[in-house]
Amino acid sequence: MIQAIVTDIEGTTSAIAFVKDTLFPFAETALDGFLRDRGGEPDVAAVLDEVRALAPGQEPTEALRGWMTRDEKVTPLKTLQGLIWRQGFESGALRGHLWPDVAPCLRAWAAAGIALHIYSSGSVEAQRLLFGHSVAGDLTPILSGFFDTRTGPKRDANSYRAIAGTVGVEAGEILFLSDVAEELDAAAAAGMRTAQLVRAGDGTVASGRHPACTTFPEVAARFGLPAPDEPLR
Repeated sequence: MIQAIVTDIEGTTSAIAFVKDTLFPFAETALDGFLRDRGGEPDVAAVLDEVRALAPGQEPTEALRGWMTRDEKVTPLKTLQGLIWRQGFESGALRGHLWPDVAPCLRAWAAAGIALHIYSSGSVEAQRLLFGHSVAGDLTPILSGFFDTRTGPKRDANSYRAIAGTVGVEAGEILFLSDVAEELDAAAAAGMRTAQLVRAGDGTVASGRHPACTTFPEVAARFGLPAPDEPLR
């Protein structure tokens, strides 16, 4: 029986295009002004110190823009992006995209007592913002926890072992959802059950190594999870 579900965001709950075409450009455009206006605040200053430690000899802004261009999964970049996005979400300039089938299923699963967790390369801050200011409303009350790259790389089985230890559920009773086969491989190596989301809108190709589902209701049917009562819209 599945006691907990851990889900990826980009390509799984949300369109890849939302992250690449909305969130990333928003952060890149706002970067200079954000650092100028808020660079002295403790949380921003701490991020800049991390950048200097990882890119000695470079100006922090130069290093950050280089990481953005290459879409590097670097923790201080992800943290700073989260801080910039918070400003956007709280101002109403941004709303978190979710595929229409996601929120009804998450609500049904939470109502059934299944613990729901998020694991993304985006910072915990960014995750909370996306689900807290989503097109389906604030979903954070039904989410039990958030994990990011501070837990470990998403293609490393030890990261999933750490998550299972934090969740407090046997790995075999945890279902991990992602569109990326290598992440699912790592979760399976840690003993978790897995399903690959193959969203037509994202162009994901089924790996053949994990059960493939096109929507969250398909996940529910495949693994005997509660189906949503509310319409998918």
